Amino acid sequence: MWVLLLLVAVTSAFPEASVHKFEGEKVFRVIPHNEQHVEVLKYLASNMQVDFWRPDSVAQVKMETTVDFRVEADICSEVESLLQQSEMDYKILIDNLQAALDGQFDNHVRSTGHEYEKYNKWEMIEAWTEDIAKQNPVLVSRSQIGTTFEGRPMYLLKVGKPGINKKAIFMDCGFHAREWISPAFCQWFVREAVRTYGKETTMSLLLDRLDFYVLPVLNIDGYVYTWSKSRMWRKTRSTNPGSSCIGTDPNRNFDAGWCTVGASKRPCDDTYCGSAPESEKETKALADFIRHHLSTIRAYLTIHSYSQMLLYPYSYSYDVTKNNVELNTLAKGTIKELATLHGTKYTYGPGASTIYPAAGGSDDWAYDEGIKYSFTFELRDTGRYGFALPESQIKPTCEETLIAVKHIALYVLEHEY
Repeated sequence: MWVLLLLVAVTSAFPEASVHKFEGEKVFRVIPHNEQHVEVLKYLASNMQVDFWRPDSVAQVKMETTVDFRVEADICSEVESLLQQSEMDYKILIDNLQAALDGQFDNHVRSTGHEYEKYNKWEMIEAWTEDIAKQNPVLVSRSQIGTTFEGRPMYLLKVGKPGINKKAIFMDCGFHAREWISPAFCQWFVREAVRTYGKETTMSLLLDRLDFYVLPVLNIDGYVYTWSKSRMWRKTRSTNPGSSCIGTDPNRNFDAGWCTVGASKRPCDDTYCGSAPESEKETKALADFIRHHLSTIRAYLTIHSYSQMLLYPYSYSYDVTKNNVELNTLAKGTIKELATLHGTKYTYGPGASTIYPAAGGSDDWAYDEGIKYSFTFELRDTGRYGFALPESQIKPTCEETLIAVKHIALYVLEHEY
C-alpha cells in the first residue's frame, strides 16, 4: 500500500490568511463496485486532502453510487495511482479546477451594478434587496430576521399583493456557501415575480393569493468567504470552542434527527452538525421566523446544488411521510414541468433513499413542524461543472426552476390545508 502523507481531510483546515488557489486541482468521479472500493475511498478521506462534492462526506459513500471529490494538485498523481491500483472505475470531471473557476465568469468585464445573469457578491445582493423593495413597494417588502455570526444583517423579502389571511411559501437560497447558483435563483425569482405580475396569468394569480418569503442568502458569512478567501468553502464561519476549525454545516444544524446520521460531530468536517440544534445564528433566525409564521406558511422550498434532484422528507430516516404518495406525485409532476423548457432531466424522491441519509436538514425540520409541502431542489448540473457552474447557465437554470416553483405553488394554492 502506498505510504501517504497524513493530511487534514477537509477544506475547513485550508489556511485562513491567504486566498486559496485551485491551480492543478482535479475533481474525480468514481463508482465503487465493492466493499474494497469503499474502503479505498475511506482511506483517501482519512489520509489525504479530499473534499467530497457528492455525497457530502465519505460516511455517505456506498457501493454503486456516484462519488465526486476534489483533490489538491500535489497529490493528484498519488490518488490516481491508488484508484488504478484498486481497479476502480474513475474519470476526471475537472482537470484544472482553477481554470474551471475562472471560466465561471463568462465575461471578465464585471459591471459595477447588480446583474441577474452574473454571480453577485454579497454587497451587491444586499443593496439589491433594498432597491427591489423600494422600486416595488406594492409587491415587495424587506425585513431583517437576524444577524450572522460575523454580524451581517439577514434580509428577508416578502413578495405578494397585500391581502387578508393569505397563505405563504417560504423559500431560501445559499445554505452552502459554494453553491453560487442557489442565491442566483432567489434573485431571479423575485425579479420575475415583480416583472411579470399583471402580465402573466399564473404569476399574477400566485401573488394575488399567496405571499412568498424569500431569503436570498442564508449563509452570508460563508458566501462572502467564497468570494474573498476560498471558493470551495461550504459551512458557516462561526468559531468552535476547543477547535481551530471554523464553521458548522447549516443543513445539519436543525432539530430533525439532529446528528444521528450523515452528519459529523467533528468541527473540522464539512458536515459538522454544530454543538446543538440551531447553534448557528443563521439557522436559529430562520427557524424562529418559520415558527412565528407557522399558521400561514404552507410550503417550504430550499434551493441547493448540484445533482438535478427534487427531494422531499425524510432524509434523517428511511421512514416515509404520512403524505408520501402525494409528495411523490407532486415531485414527479414538478420535474416533468421543469423539463418542458430545456429538456433538463431531474430525479426525485425521499432524501434518504434518493441521494443519501442526512440528519438535521431544514426540509425535514420544516415538515416535522407541520409544513406539509417541503422540498429541496438540487439545481444544475450533474457534475460536469459541479460547484463551478458557468454564468452562461444561470439563465436556463433559473428559467426552468421558476417553472417548477410555480407548479408547486399552484398545487399548494389548490390544496389548502
